[in-house]
Amino acid sequence: MSNKTALVFGAGGFIGNHLVTRLKNEGFWVRGVDRKYPEFGTSDADEFVIADLRSRQEAEKSFDRRFDEVYQLAAEMGGAGYVFVGDNDFDVMSNSSLINLNVARLCTKESTGRVLFTSSACVYNENNQSDLSSYTCEEHTAYPAQPDSEYGWEKLFSERLFQTLERNVGVPARIARLHNIFGPRGSWCCGREKAPAAICRKVAEAAVGGEVEIWGDGKQIRSFLYVEECLDGLRKLMQSDCNEPLNIGSDEAISINELALMAIEISGKRLSLRHTPGPQGVRARCSDNELVEQLLGWRPSEPLRSGMEVTYSWIEQQVKLTA
Repeated sequence: MSNKTALVFGAGGFIGNHLVTRLKNEGFWVRGVDRKYPEFGTSDADEFVIADLRSRQEAEKSFDRRFDEVYQLAAEMGGAGYVFVGDNDFDVMSNSSLINLNVARLCTKESTGRVLFTSSACVYNENNQSDLSSYTCEEHTAYPAQPDSEYGWEKLFSERLFQTLERNVGVPARIARLHNIFGPRGSWCCGREKAPAAICRKVAEAAVGGEVEIWGDGKQIRSFLYVEECLDGLRKLMQSDCNEPLNIGSDEAISINELALMAIEISGKRLSLRHTPGPQGVRARCSDNELVEQLLGWRPSEPLRSGMEVTYSWIEQQVKLTA
């Protein structure tokens, strides 16, 4: 057994499942914790604990030994169709807050070497992201605070929670602001999927000569980071001495229309776009990587297209399996 140990909360989710595999490959003994097993594939965790982290008693099940590294990825979340419609705001705020409070309270110097919390690009001020020609996500621009969703407000609160964990409890805390992570083994249907997965699914399902539905005018700008690139950034951040929030994302900006056309080209089909009303979030958002490159020497190594090719192939297979 390795003498390095890691605890991954949210190990049943998309990024968490990939993270468990990465840590195992690096020689860690890994315990995964979630209220469900991974939806796609199996977990490589040495132990997988089923626990509802909203309950303090349930969360305590995980801390029966000391862990060198704790990763807190568990959250109530989803894509634009879940986060931005308003119907799920109470669940998003209350469930995630309870999870983070319980995890933070259990992270003591006796139980935890260091902890990494995954925040989100949704913390950034919506007023700075309303113009397609001028938008910013430099880390310091999260304040003055005005996130575009309750999901963003909860993430901002929890960033500060984990920063106090380091200041007052002495447990080193690392905070990653993730920007639209995508890849295989993630949600691709049923309303919780992110834009790349939703678009890949729509393209895979469409008959040749058909249409792909896009919410809004499709001109909204985003950046998307392939999951393996994300893991590279998370590992560098966890091993660093940086205790301020850092962007982990791609600075390759692309419109949703362009993303859809990329997926169509990858598919080899002849399809057109059809725009319909739907939740869109801010007008423009793209990771600013100047600070993370300066402090960690990290930036994505592959273009968006590479990750989209792998992701489309996987989602196409899922669509065929469920047809």
